[in-house]
Amino acid sequence: MVTNDTFLTSDHPSRAGLGTYFCPVPIPADHRLTLVYAIILVDVLVGTAIGPVMPDFVRGLAQPQVWLSVGTGLFLGVQLVAAPLLGRLSDGYGRRPIFIVSAIGTLLATGLLLPVRASAYLANRVSDGLTNGLYATARSAITDVSSPERLFRNQGLEGALVSLGFVLGPLAAGLLLTVLHVPVGQQATYVVRLAVGLAALNVLLSCLLPETIRQRNAVRGAELRAELARSSNPLTLWARLRAKEATNPGTQRLVLTQVAFTLSAGYYFYFIPFLSQGPLQLDAREISYLFIFFGGLSIVFNYGFFTYLADRLPQRRSVVWLAVLGTPVLLSYGLVGTSKLAFYGVVALDCATLSLLPGLLEGRLARHTTEADRGEVFGLNQAFQSLASVATTMVFASLSVLDLRLPWGWFALCLAVVAGLAARPEPAWRVAPFLPHRLAEKDGLF
Repeated sequence: MVTNDTFLTSDHPSRAGLGTYFCPVPIPADHRLTLVYAIILVDVLVGTAIGPVMPDFVRGLAQPQVWLSVGTGLFLGVQLVAAPLLGRLSDGYGRRPIFIVSAIGTLLATGLLLPVRASAYLANRVSDGLTNGLYATARSAITDVSSPERLFRNQGLEGALVSLGFVLGPLAAGLLLTVLHVPVGQQATYVVRLAVGLAALNVLLSCLLPETIRQRNAVRGAELRAELARSSNPLTLWARLRAKEATNPGTQRLVLTQVAFTLSAGYYFYFIPFLSQGPLQLDAREISYLFIFFGGLSIVFNYGFFTYLADRLPQRRSVVWLAVLGTPVLLSYGLVGTSKLAFYGVVALDCATLSLLPGLLEGRLARHTTEADRGEVFGLNQAFQSLASVATTMVFASLSVLDLRLPWGWFALCLAVVAGLAARPEPAWRVAPFLPHRLAEKDGLF
C-alpha cells in the first residue's frame, strides 16, 4: 500500500504513466488525499448547484416529476456500464487518468445544459453518467493512500465532503440568484454557467493530482471490449461479484447491503420533484436554502461521528441501529404535509441517523479490497448501485403518479432491509483471514 510519505518521483511516461506525463513536477504524497477530496467536493458542487433549477428544464411538460425521474434513471443507468469499466481502467492505467477523463466529461456534459430545454437536460444526464465512475475511482484512491488505522476515518470524511457540497452548491446558486437579482426566466442559465466554471476548475485539479497506485497493468483493447460486454450484463456482474466473494468472503454481503441502501437513498433524487411539485411547492431559492440546511447539519454530524465515534463503535451494529432509527424518519417525510417547519425537523433527524450510513458502508467495503483489485471492486459496487438506482427511480416515478407521498413508504421499506442484512453476523472464520484482529473486533464480528 502506498503510504503518505511516498513521493511520485518517476520522470518518464513509460514508468509513471499519464500521471507524470501531465504533471512533471512531483507533489508530496500527503497532498494527494487533499487533492482527491478537493476534486470530490468540486464535483459535488457542480451537481448540487444546478439541482434547484432542474425543474426549469421540464417546466410545462405533463407530469414534470416523472421527467425529472426519467433523467435521473438515464444518468444512473449509464453508470451501470461505465462504472465497472472505469474502475477496471483505473486498476490498469492508474487513478489519475480516470479523474481527468471524468472531469472533462462532466465539463462537456454541463455545457450541454445550455440552452435550457428538456432535450438538453436528458442529453446531460446520459453524457454525465458515462464518466461518473469518478466516485469508484476516488474511493480507490483514498484507500490507496490511507494507512490501515486511518482508512475508515478517511472514507468517512469523503461522506462529510459530499455533505459540504450539498451546502456550498445550493449556497452558491442561491447567492448568485439573490445578489444579481436574476429574473425567474433566466435563473437556470446563470446557474448552469456557474456550474460550467466549477467543472473547468475540476479539470485543472485533476491534472495536478499525482498517481496514487503503484502497481498498474495495461489493459488491451480486447480486454476492454470484454470488460464492456461484462459490464452491460447484470448476470455477468453477479458472477464477478461471486468470484470476489470466493477470494474475499464478506464482499458480497457488503455489496448487497449497499444495494439495499441505494434503493432507499433514491429519496435524494426524489427530493427535488417532491419539494417543487408536492405539497410544499418550493421555488429554486427555497430549495437552495433547504439543501444548505441539510448539508450544513450533515457536515456537523458526519464530522463528529467519523472523527470521534466511528472507530470506537462496533461498525456493523452501528449500521443496524442507524438503519432502524432512519426507517421511521423516511416515512415522516411523506407525512409532514405543507408544514415547512416539520419538514426541516425531519431533515434534522435524517442527518443524525441514515445520513451517516454511506460513510460506514464504504469504510467496511474498503477493508475487503486489495491494491490489485480495489478499482474493480469499487467499480462493481458502483455498477450494482447504479442498477439499484435505476430500479428505485422507476419505482418512485411510478408511485409518484399515483400519490407524491407513496415513494416515501418504498424508501423506508428498503432501509429496513439494510438493517436486516447488516444484522446477520458473519462467522469469524469468514473474516479473520482478511481483517486485522483488532479491526474485526471493532466491527463487532467476533
